[in-house]
Amino acid sequence: MTTPPAEAPPTPPLHEMILTRGYLKLLLLSVVAGVVIAFASFCLVSLQHELQHQVWEVLPETVGYDQPPWWWPLPSLLLAGLLAMPIITRFPGTGGHVPAHGLGGPMLGPKDLPGVVLAAVATLPLGIVLGPEAPLMALGSGLALLALRRSKRAAEPKAALVLGTAGSTAAISTILGGPVVAAVLVLEAAGMGGAQLFVLLLPCLVASGAGALVFTGFGQWTGLSIGALSLPEVPPDVTPDAADFLWGIPLAVLIGVVVSTMHQLGHLTAAWTQKHTALRTVLCAVAVGVCIAAYALTTGRSPAEAALSGQATLAVVAGQPHTFAVSALILLVLFKGLAWGICLGSLRGGPIFPAVLMGAAAGIAASGLPGLGTTAGLALGVATATAVVTRLPVTSSVLAVLLLGHDAHNQAPLIVLCAVVGFITAEIVERIRHPMPFQIKRHGGRRSATRRSPRRRAFES
Repeated sequence: MTTPPAEAPPTPPLHEMILTRGYLKLLLLSVVAGVVIAFASFCLVSLQHELQHQVWEVLPETVGYDQPPWWWPLPSLLLAGLLAMPIITRFPGTGGHVPAHGLGGPMLGPKDLPGVVLAAVATLPLGIVLGPEAPLMALGSGLALLALRRSKRAAEPKAALVLGTAGSTAAISTILGGPVVAAVLVLEAAGMGGAQLFVLLLPCLVASGAGALVFTGFGQWTGLSIGALSLPEVPPDVTPDAADFLWGIPLAVLIGVVVSTMHQLGHLTAAWTQKHTALRTVLCAVAVGVCIAAYALTTGRSPAEAALSGQATLAVVAGQPHTFAVSALILLVLFKGLAWGICLGSLRGGPIFPAVLMGAAAGIAASGLPGLGTTAGLALGVATATAVVTRLPVTSSVLAVLLLGHDAHNQAPLIVLCAVVGFITAEIVERIRHPMPFQIKRHGGRRSATRRSPRRRAFES
């Protein structure tokens, strides 16, 4: 006789969950944590950009070059590998999560923060093709959990989860255009609904709102670069027509396949570096330097365009697309994509920023096709690439809309459509590479075979 499954306890009404004294204290703690995390994020990002400025602009000029020579990435990335090697192999937390696995993973605690911060400051300015978003999220969750330890709620697992998530949201909102994108990202990734959604949402919103205000204020007050993902200038707004949509769908599939393939390279690199990690980390960094140098040699342009996270190059590609030949944009996608894929599995940083640049470059390169506008190409490229790497089509659509600013109203239908197409394409590519194994299930006296997706297998484990 089969025992019926036990019913889950009913969820308390929303007002009983958010109007309790403990939850209101948690909201207040989220605001305080958001301010502190924003200040720490500002210091980290400003220091990173100052070091990046010294390595890629001041130092080449000091030795007599107008721009970094083609060979500049070779010693720079070798040094990055040598610095990353002891952090990944010796420090608690290995300097952060492997970027190929996305922005998720176990929440990093305070003891992991030294390795995360050191990896970001020591290696990102030297040219590795990753962004600051993952180190900032780790910094946010670590500081939030550190604050929780000082309070009387440290023994409550739910409070730690909520405040840690709010800390990550506050940190990443500082560079993703504000609290809206960050909150949507957290909610879409969590997949919650009902009362649980609001229990998690409110601390994330108040922490990220307070943090974004402080972060922006410090940027204006000091005049230092805050490294936010933004497009100061975009091509003239043109309402998409039928040709934009007819080109948009196959281009979204093509961009999705290219970005997914580069992302799969990250998984292969991650598996390869599990053994002999120290040596292979350095070898991967050198390979990244070779890819960046190859871009500079074949195009005659600065290697800095293919190195680093890509915020500065993205602004130039979007605002001044005529300064890039189509061949240069294609080579940028190729070589930066290869370097990005290697970095995803071997070094530490965020996966989103370089993917956004690759999508924008691919979309603008395709805008020369008959009937496809430059603004439409930029919009579909950004939305598709972001959806591929995050697997969050709603977040990708919101991010693309905010990046395009006043031009987003007309482009929104194309953005949403291409984000969904990119997401589906990435899922198909993953399914082809990882066929779902059969699972035997019994139905009465018969047996039937069903397939389980990689995500389902991970959930069940």
